[in-house]
Amino acid sequence: MKEIYRLLDEPGGLTVTISVPGGGKLAKKTFNPRLGIEGGISILGTTGMVEPMSDQALIDTIRVELRQRRATGAEYALLTPGNYGADFLRDDLGVDPVKAVQTSNFIGDSLDLCRELGFRGAVLVGHVGKLVKLAGGMLNTHSKYGDCRMPLLTAQAAACGVSPVAAQAMLSAVTCDEAIRIAREAGVMEPMLERVTALAWEHLARRAGELPVGLIIFSKIYGVLGQSENAQALLKHVQEG
Repeated sequence: MKEIYRLLDEPGGLTVTISVPGGGKLAKKTFNPRLGIEGGISILGTTGMVEPMSDQALIDTIRVELRQRRATGAEYALLTPGNYGADFLRDDLGVDPVKAVQTSNFIGDSLDLCRELGFRGAVLVGHVGKLVKLAGGMLNTHSKYGDCRMPLLTAQAAACGVSPVAAQAMLSAVTCDEAIRIAREAGVMEPMLERVTALAWEHLARRAGELPVGLIIFSKIYGVLGQSENAQALLKHVQEG
């Protein structure tokens, strides 16, 4: 307003309209509709720069979205860490990804929020590269807290009888898909993934407490790798809600 008044030749009343042509349509591609904010696009300000969000700010964002779901009548929460999960929900499970709340790395905190907000159950769907960490008890999967992916997969493969040579190859793998390929060629993929899924779900259930929680782990190459016994029933509740 100071800049506008500086340009005026005479003092007086003033009406200012700030608009973005097509902003309403563009806004549908942003995060805002998931929070119940519709009708326009955000204007960031003078610099257009966004400061990095703190962990608490990210958790608060998840809380807002879960609360929005609850306020609109959802009784079961669908959680996924990010875009891989959203794509898999749509393309492989036939579930509208709009129903999902993205948790980023804050899986344990998201379960706490589901319980706090009174959801009757939750199901987590995510890529093995992130969710394998749950088998080691990492409920915050950010890499700054550790990267135990290959040791976890290799340990379970070893428990299933994989050879030392294959175990060493798995430990040296760069991606989980590569480690899984080695385990498949060694004939231990399925029992290894059953053990990984069971351990991951055990840690989830312990954190969730009285909240029923399901788990589906997938790979973009191999599809569904493992799921808890209650996952499909909880996913059905999500779709019906």
